Amino acid sequence: MPTLLPLLTNTADGCRSTAPANALTTDDAEILARTFKALGDPTRVRLLSLIAASPGGEACICDLTAPVGLSQPTVSHHMKLLVDAGLATREQRGRWAYFRVVTDALDQAANALRP
Repeated sequence: MPTLLPLLTNTADGCRSTAPANALTTDDAEILARTFKALGDPTRVRLLSLIAASPGGEACICDLTAPVGLSQPTVSHHMKLLVDAGLATREQRGRWAYFRVVTDALDQAANALRP
């Protein structure tokens, strides 16, 4: 015959923990998740690395296609996601787009979950 266990009741001695004051807000967590999602693709991480390592810290879209082995439209799509996530900036110069890494955004992402 099965043993019946008593039901627990919510008493004054129960857990009443609250979120720490320094925890991310819902809005901040959504922004940070978008950043991490953009960084979740190895091609996008590589593109950011290529841009950061380029002379002057900027790179033309025309210089990014060969190193990653993808077509210009595909690289443009990846760069749009990085720009939308705030990880890169885009400047149009004639027919070419030039990109820079937003180092502050990377620093914020790196530090966001540290105590």
